Amino acid sequence: MFLLIELYIWRIRSALPRFWLAILALLLISHALRRETPRSLGFRAADFRRGARACAPWVAAVVAAALALGAALRTLRDVTFRWALLSFLVYCAWGLVQQYLLNGYFVNRFAQANARAPALAAACFCLAHLPNWFLMPVTLAGGYAAARVYQAYRNLFLLGLAHGVLGFTIYLVVPDTVTRHLYVGPRWFGG
Repeated sequence: MFLLIELYIWRIRSALPRFWLAILALLLISHALRRETPRSLGFRAADFRRGARACAPWVAAVVAAALALGAALRTLRDVTFRWALLSFLVYCAWGLVQQYLLNGYFVNRFAQANARAPALAAACFCLAHLPNWFLMPVTLAGGYAAARVYQAYRNLFLLGLAHGVLGFTIYLVVPDTVTRHLYVGPRWFGG
């Protein structure tokens, strides 16, 4: 599945942009064959509050430090409230998708085969962000932390929200000259 996602990012997306639907279908078939439900994957309300109480201080500390650094370096992006709100909601939705792939699929598959599931899933998450040298270490560390939180609270909504908050903060603070607008694959090169 990882290789198929990478093939889509690097080769298929430009010719067949909707091919992601076939990948999603394969993911859903895999879940059905394993009798995994949305709830068992982490699409549930249970443990959201408990997980949020544990994670919120860490997320808030990272956001505060990033905003302070951005203010000091004068790299804060000038955006309207409407644009910020829309961007934040998009980041949360995309964050939920990425957390589902990272945790609902890869952490669960690696956990069945290996006790090092968080590290293996984080490594895949990092490699999926090639060649973006800025995002790769961010996704390695963030992916590992997210996998550990997932194993503790098994709530993808919590992780999607945290991903959205942190991703939006990166967008606000780190200039595109560094992040390459968070692009990966050939788009990172401008293609």
